[in-house]
Amino acid sequence: MRKPEGVQQHNGMKKNFYTCFGKRMMDLVLSGMGIVVSAIPMGMIALMIKFSDPGPALFRQKRVGLHKKHFMLLKFRSMKMSTPHDVPTHQLKNPEQYLLKIGTFLRKYSLDELPQLFNIFRGDMSMIGPRPALWNQYDLIEEREKYGANDVKPGLSGWAQINGRDELEIPVKAKLDGEYVKRMSFRFDCQCFLGTVGKVLKHDGVVEGGTGEMEQRYAKDGRKK
Repeated sequence: MRKPEGVQQHNGMKKNFYTCFGKRMMDLVLSGMGIVVSAIPMGMIALMIKFSDPGPALFRQKRVGLHKKHFMLLKFRSMKMSTPHDVPTHQLKNPEQYLLKIGTFLRKYSLDELPQLFNIFRGDMSMIGPRPALWNQYDLIEEREKYGANDVKPGLSGWAQINGRDELEIPVKAKLDGEYVKRMSFRFDCQCFLGTVGKVLKHDGVVEGGTGEMEQRYAKDGRKK
């Protein structure tokens, strides 16, 4: 992967009361309520992780935030301490070998993402927005630059998440992130939020090592016909 250079920006975000103030207010209220409600479950998850594999329950990773500034994203550790650091799951060989037993369950229902409520409350992230890229995912960052998707706060979930999640090819994911930027509004955020709940309950789109899995599956099905 190469660093993006000289990419032309096309930011289609509409500035209004919601995008400038209302969205942040909603993030504060929802993340604050979420932290209070999930405090006991998060404590239990942390204990189960520590019993499964010695080491910290929380996993901190450098991600790309608003205007491509880096921040430390929080997640529950779902993989062993021996897992290579700063490597996207889809680039690991046989990623299942690194998963904790409880990690499979956490990822299936997106419970490993709960600590990001603190990122949202702190202002690093939003409830809804493009998922934050790893600092070294230059191909995704470059594609998002074409659509102005690097100039909004990354989210706990977003439009791309409910339209394929781990299964999407990077150009498709970036285009959906750009579509979110153009359509960003209270109504559209609510649509994404409700869509996320449905996806989590059905655990759709979660594929270990799965960037581009959807396109690969369609190609394979096409060859069989």
